[in-house]
Amino acid sequence: MSGPRTAAVVGCGDVSTVHLEAIAAVDGIDLVAVCDTDPAARAATAERHGVPGFADHRTMLAETSPDVVHICTPHHQHADVAVDLLDAGVHVLLEKPVAHTLDEAARVVEAAERSTARIGVCFQNRYNATAQAARELLASGELGAVLGAAATVMWTRTPDYYRARPWRGRWETSGGGLLINQAIHTLDLVQWLVGDVTHVDGHAATRFYSDVIEVEDTAELLLTHDGGARSIVYGSLANVAHSPVTIDVTAERGSLSIRGGLTVTRADGRVETVPERVAPSNGRTYWGVSHEVLIRDFYARLDDDEPFWISPREATKSLRILTDVYARSGIGPHAVTPSHL
Repeated sequence: MSGPRTAAVVGCGDVSTVHLEAIAAVDGIDLVAVCDTDPAARAATAERHGVPGFADHRTMLAETSPDVVHICTPHHQHADVAVDLLDAGVHVLLEKPVAHTLDEAARVVEAAERSTARIGVCFQNRYNATAQAARELLASGELGAVLGAAATVMWTRTPDYYRARPWRGRWETSGGGLLINQAIHTLDLVQWLVGDVTHVDGHAATRFYSDVIEVEDTAELLLTHDGGARSIVYGSLANVAHSPVTIDVTAERGSLSIRGGLTVTRADGRVETVPERVAPSNGRTYWGVSHEVLIRDFYARLDDDEPFWISPREATKSLRILTDVYARSGIGPHAVTPSHL
């Protein structure tokens, strides 16, 4: 980072916690404003951090001129805010998903590619020690060709989770349920580790929370990757507890298993382990441990000539996968012909 940067956060909901913690922890970043349409959330966050609070991001931008804005709003607000900021030449760090629909994601991609500002999307689990080690090992070719993967996301939610933030359970505001709001990180890691997805099959449905939400709480996917590898993914929020996310990758000469830490089992019987880092936070444990690592890296790369490596175009890959599943399942506004990746 060439010098001190000023930052602002738009959206003072739950996930803003880890962004605000990272801004406070990283030397050379000064928080200058927060923004939220909810007066109580805005006032509480502004008072806690000793900065002005704004109800509108355009007013905030005009009065405080931050170098970087972190967008932590509900999904359906991502594109409008991101496009406004990029067109104003302001750097953007955007929480996942890139947008709640593919059309809105395309708007962000177009704005990013015409802007001189940088934008990154928070797929922070790519920065996990386990994911980085797995990616490096698979890319090295030591284990031979990757044959495929199997992954699970089996968590639980309560009706109060949705009632507290009604946007989470609606197609119009969230763009989906389990797949876009929880399992998207796992979908992103599977395609990042195994390869770009060229075909999607699967089904999504509301198995348990149909009296509370209109979006899906359970899904199963079959993914075909570039080169022919095959992966399966299962997720549900109807589990009675939070089970660890699992990702198992099978290659010609060994396998990888991520269950908290990473276990590498080679064909000759050797076993290696890579522990995951620990990152104390007031945020939810299932958000992982790597938000601060990603945020540090984003700020360090602001003067790079190349776009940030987790760009809107890159982040659209996982959105396209889950949108195909919605289309195949005939649910939500995505009940149209699948895109056939």
